[in-house]
Amino acid sequence: MDKRPQSVPTFTMHQVNPQGNPSHQDDYDLKDTNPQLGERWPNGAGYGGRGWMSSERFTSTYDLVEQTFHLYVRVVKAKDLPPSSITGSCDPYAEVKLGNYKGKTKHYEKKLNPEWNQVFAFSKDRIQSSVLEVFVKDKEMVGRDDYLGRVVFDLNEIPTRVPPDSTLAPQWYRMEDRRGQGKVKGEIMLAVWMGTQADEAFPEAWHSDAASVYGEGVFNIRSKVYVSPKLWYLRVNVIEAQDVMPNDTNRLPEVFVKAQVGNQVLKTKICPTPTTNPLWNEDLVFVAAEPFEEQLFITVEDRMHPSKDEVLGKISLPLDTFERRLDHRVVHSRWFNLEKFGFGVFEADRRKELKFSSRIHLRVCLEGGYHVLDESTMYTSDQRPTARQLWKQPIGILEVGILSAQGLLPMKMKDGRGSTNAYCVAKYGQKWVRTRTIPETLSPKWNEQYTWEVYDPCTVITLGVFDNCHLGGGERSTGNAAKDSQIGKVRIRLSTLEAHRVHTHAYPLLVLQPRGVKKMGELQLAVRFTILSLANMVYVYGHPLLPKMHYLHPFTVNQVENLRYQAMNIVAVRLGRAEPPLRKEVVEYMLDIDSHMWSMRRSKANFFRVFSLLSCVFSVSRWFGDICNWKNPITSVMVHMLFLILIWYPELILPTLFLYMFLIGLWNYRFHPQHPPHMDTKLSWAEAVHPDELDEEFDTFPTSRPHDIVRMRYDRLRSVAGRIQTVVGDIATQGERFQSLLSWRDPRATGLFILFCLCAAVVLYVTPFRVVALLAGLYYLRHPRFRSKLPSVPSNFFKRLPAQTDSLL
Repeated sequence: MDKRPQSVPTFTMHQVNPQGNPSHQDDYDLKDTNPQLGERWPNGAGYGGRGWMSSERFTSTYDLVEQTFHLYVRVVKAKDLPPSSITGSCDPYAEVKLGNYKGKTKHYEKKLNPEWNQVFAFSKDRIQSSVLEVFVKDKEMVGRDDYLGRVVFDLNEIPTRVPPDSTLAPQWYRMEDRRGQGKVKGEIMLAVWMGTQADEAFPEAWHSDAASVYGEGVFNIRSKVYVSPKLWYLRVNVIEAQDVMPNDTNRLPEVFVKAQVGNQVLKTKICPTPTTNPLWNEDLVFVAAEPFEEQLFITVEDRMHPSKDEVLGKISLPLDTFERRLDHRVVHSRWFNLEKFGFGVFEADRRKELKFSSRIHLRVCLEGGYHVLDESTMYTSDQRPTARQLWKQPIGILEVGILSAQGLLPMKMKDGRGSTNAYCVAKYGQKWVRTRTIPETLSPKWNEQYTWEVYDPCTVITLGVFDNCHLGGGERSTGNAAKDSQIGKVRIRLSTLEAHRVHTHAYPLLVLQPRGVKKMGELQLAVRFTILSLANMVYVYGHPLLPKMHYLHPFTVNQVENLRYQAMNIVAVRLGRAEPPLRKEVVEYMLDIDSHMWSMRRSKANFFRVFSLLSCVFSVSRWFGDICNWKNPITSVMVHMLFLILIWYPELILPTLFLYMFLIGLWNYRFHPQHPPHMDTKLSWAEAVHPDELDEEFDTFPTSRPHDIVRMRYDRLRSVAGRIQTVVGDIATQGERFQSLLSWRDPRATGLFILFCLCAAVVLYVTPFRVVALLAGLYYLRHPRFRSKLPSVPSNFFKRLPAQTDSLL
């Protein structure tokens, strides 16, 4: 269950209360949709009712989205424009007008032959005119702009471009005056055609449905594809140092090494013995991104006292000079001379220091055999190692059509009414995609299709919907701190998709707010997973999830979490430097930056997940108890017969077990899920969660709540932890009782047990195993009249064994 920060305002008519309105549960379910997917092209090139949709031709391009038609106008350049009679020059720009929509190019100062090369797109659904007009005007600093000329097109005569045809060649057009009564001086080069969103001009075009966007906001509405930076693990093995001289020569230094890469700082332990030749042999691991912009900065420091460290030497090393290894082979170590800290003030000092310097012994390499985790391990979308040489061939293709969103809630106020400027971001592997922003609508239609190569089917694609707060004007009122608000998130695990089938579903955008779970709208998607090679697919299922270096030289749990946090920061910074930027709050939300934070709700959900898994074991034990108690005599007799057959023919046990699982699997196929799994509010324990637990989940870290609330939550956490402590203690007690069977902690119990073991060994040596199994099975399946309600002898004996609880304080 995803959550949204408390600072994001929402404007709704009422608050959905899942506890009070259980009927709303249907709104949280996945729904089938039936969109009209695929490309359909007309017979003729005319506009209007002449031939559109009368003859259909399907192609493979953009076949997972609904086709949308656009009128494209490419304004290339103009020449021989007349200069102004006042200034003697011209500041020209072009204006494209279709009905109520106007698009303008940038203007050039004092240029009679401007080159704009801009594209304008008008949605066919919104066209309310039969003519297209292209004006050329002279921008005046004061008063109205000067009219220079225009070109008029009849929409019925506009050609249709069908990909993969080449782009339409632009032509020169003589301009006419305002009333169309004659030609004027100057020509303009234009190309006008009818196309779809598959057109190459679509991503960079000015769109009529975003006519209200201005200034820098125009760049923030376009659809873009981003690539995550190539991440490496940098392993710095700090071995030793020589001739480390402290500033105070009367004492031996207590030395440690501090290494820094960008914002990442790690330290070795202090050398156990004060010495001028310290030895550490410690590994420090960092995350680095290509191209390598940071350097490895090493300092050797002396711990004067707990609050003061003194730098004794330093060195700075560029990352691209280090060796890149693909496996676990040993990398050669090197000695590096350290510079004295603060050295070089006087030339005499420089000559003196060059004669003698401390040295540090390092083994540094860039690890190419690991996969650098930047996502939560539960929702990873990529498991390939860093080095491209180690990549396998892709086993499939993932195609996603981002169709539309329905019923979005207003995210901000504009002109006294709720407004949402929605765009969608999808992340899989190293490739991020961002759809264009559809301004001021609660039901945006994107109809954009994207493709990814799949190297492992057990991966997850994540899609998030956001409200764009950088469309020109929005950020001016709130300053640079304006952040794109999160609307909701969808995760799809590829292994749950049927191959070669188009899945068209509406996914509810569910978020957790301080007042409970909230549906923010629905995201309509069309997803297709195509398998390229069935043999490779089968091979992948038997292969390790991560590259082999993760198993040969694994990281600790804390290392993995810290390195993931650093990798997320690097990815967020690099993508934030793109144009338009994929902002930090978007990247962090997509990568689940807060997945490690404490949540009482998540703890309950995980507890009941474990309980539901154990419920099948409890069900089998109850069923076996019913068999033993002869609740259903017919079933008990059949189990006795099956038991006798398996005892008489023991070679049938394993085949019967596998056959039984095969039949159960076939039977369960009738009930297999028809939809990919989605966020479950009941499983997430989000419907019956206490308001204070939600408030605790949304609290900052460190806490910002009053002391009395923090004290109450601390006491509650202590009570929960106390119960967990008791359960863990009970589990440890049972394990220690097994250990005490042969450890002679209770001499009498161990003596009885080993005597029993001797007798059992002698009996089992002389008695056929079939007879022993038959007698034991019949004993456990005996009729209730031969049973006692008291605990059995082995149970009594086991519970009397000692554990180490007596030794606990």
